[in-house]
Amino acid sequence: MGFRSFLHRLTAPKFQRYVHRDQSLKMVFVINHELKMGKGKIAAQVGHAAVKATLKSGEVRPELLDAWLSTGQKKICVKADNARHIEQIEQQAKQHNVLSSKIHDAGHTQIPAGSLTVLALGPDEDEKLDALTGQLKLL
Repeated sequence: MGFRSFLHRLTAPKFQRYVHRDQSLKMVFVINHELKMGKGKIAAQVGHAAVKATLKSGEVRPELLDAWLSTGQKKICVKADNARHIEQIEQQAKQHNVLSSKIHDAGHTQIPAGSLTVLALGPDEDEKLDALTGQLKLL
């Protein structure tokens, strides 16, 4: 989806969907703690993940994106042990029909090219995401 299409989807008149505005929604970012990224690197990688997840949600689940945008865009960051742990969480997310977006680093600065840095989940209902990541420590 192009940027203009994305903006149109956000600003066009909405038709009624089945997501209640009072539902608690969030986006979760699962950080690969094994990479020992600096704070700035983590911030940049989470930024990439947030943009990718938002665009994907606008294309695949616009009703969730619309509800999430209108309820404050709650986001949290949690730690995963390593890339394998992140892959396991992603598989569970797919089984529960939760959108996921992976970010792999380009390798220009602190970490090797292709390293899995962040997994973005959602936006989706708090309960669904808590079932996947509730046991992980906050970043």
